[in-house]
Amino acid sequence: MAEQNNNNIVADNAADEQENIDALKAVRLNKLEELCAAGADPFKITSFDVTAHADEITANPQEGKTVSVAGRLMSKRVMGKASFGHLLDRSGKVQIYVKTDAVGAENYDGFKKQIDIGDIIGVTGEVFITHRGEVSIAVRELTLLSKSLTPLPEKWHGLKDNDLRYRKRYLDLIVNTDVKDAFIKRSKMITAIRSYLDAEGFLEVETPILNTVAGGAAARPFITHHNTLDLDMYMRIAPELYLKRLIVGGLERVYEIGRCFRNEGMDIKHNPEFTMMELYQAFGDYTDMMKRTEDIYLAAAHAIGLGDKIEYQGKQIDISTPWRRVTMRDIVKETVGVDFMELTAEQAQAELTKRGIEFEGEKNAAECMYIAFDKLVESTLIQPTFVTGYPVEVSPLAKRNDDGLTYRFEFFINGWEGGNAYSELNDPLDQAKRFDAQRAMAKQGNEEAQAADDDFVEALEYGLPPTGGLGIGIDRMVMLLTDSASIRDVILFPTMKPRR
Repeated sequence: MAEQNNNNIVADNAADEQENIDALKAVRLNKLEELCAAGADPFKITSFDVTAHADEITANPQEGKTVSVAGRLMSKRVMGKASFGHLLDRSGKVQIYVKTDAVGAENYDGFKKQIDIGDIIGVTGEVFITHRGEVSIAVRELTLLSKSLTPLPEKWHGLKDNDLRYRKRYLDLIVNTDVKDAFIKRSKMITAIRSYLDAEGFLEVETPILNTVAGGAAARPFITHHNTLDLDMYMRIAPELYLKRLIVGGLERVYEIGRCFRNEGMDIKHNPEFTMMELYQAFGDYTDMMKRTEDIYLAAAHAIGLGDKIEYQGKQIDISTPWRRVTMRDIVKETVGVDFMELTAEQAQAELTKRGIEFEGEKNAAECMYIAFDKLVESTLIQPTFVTGYPVEVSPLAKRNDDGLTYRFEFFINGWEGGNAYSELNDPLDQAKRFDAQRAMAKQGNEEAQAADDDFVEALEYGLPPTGGLGIGIDRMVMLLTDSASIRDVILFPTMKPRR
């Protein structure tokens, strides 16, 4: 009964809030009609000459300098013949001072009565500093550039509901300044990554998002249909196989930063649509990719003013180099107390069962080691760690090593997998066999078995040089470096179920 009463209260509050918003909208619509009737329709204005931004003015105030600034009115305090307000542009807020003597009685009356918080305005005036030491603009010209017909979220409570924030990101960016800051930092990080790779001789390329084969990773794809070709196609789950074709073609160093799509679960670390950075370097190997990973993370961190030691959700993380390097065999033995590679398949499976770890089908010792790592070890790796020596069965695109495993690493920070790298498999005969094994897994019901790409095998037959490849999840990197709790906090428009 108590829960039902609470639900009723919430519903009543929501209804009251909507009624209040509707009433305010009606008032603002009336103001717009009055403006249009007076020949001052703000929506007919096409431009405004901006000469400065808020941060430039406040950081280095030059009293007496004339500036023109445009943005959203975020506060308004009317005091007789003079008023103060705050204007928000892309860089931050600056105070404006509007008085009758400067703008004229008619314009001042219009500012008081017809301009609301949330409206887009342009002002021209002189920079000065108030008696309280606040940098301000003494306005002598004010133009209403766009009318806000719906009021912003309530001033004191702001926009705190996460579901609403993600659905209405435009409001989130207006009301919550830290959100805008996170996305500005994201842009700076990606720019820094590009600058680093460009300086290292990598060529940025674009590969298809619509694929005829969902290759390059073990994941469920989104399926669509091309009407003209009458062909089912897949949103790419990874750009890997196309990028390696470019290495075959002689481009030698390539990278791509772009969207990938995986039709899988959603949580604080997963969104169906996400951003991946992949690079491939001819005549390199996976140890070269370790250095690239460290360089990229440090470049991104330094681009937003961080040092080599960062804090994430209260945890201290040291990203200074070199990062720890450890084999999967050793880290599992260290954490779990079992050397799976010394066991038979039956003994290895028994060790998993003893620890309550479920698995499907028969697994060999290496596969059991991988399962134990995934379930028991990964979440413990808080400091940056490269884990090497993955089983062939879960690494169909990586070169084999002499231990019967692969030249592959994944790196982990904060208990998350942050990226993946190989010494790329360039033997077309071995690759064809690996794809056959993946086909067999798919027939047995494994929906995440990698799709076989015969055209890629043919490309390898022309000769892929020894190559190192690396993929880094950009969203998780941004989460970590901006101290964001959820992947939805670093994707401008995360995937959401529509409200009915």
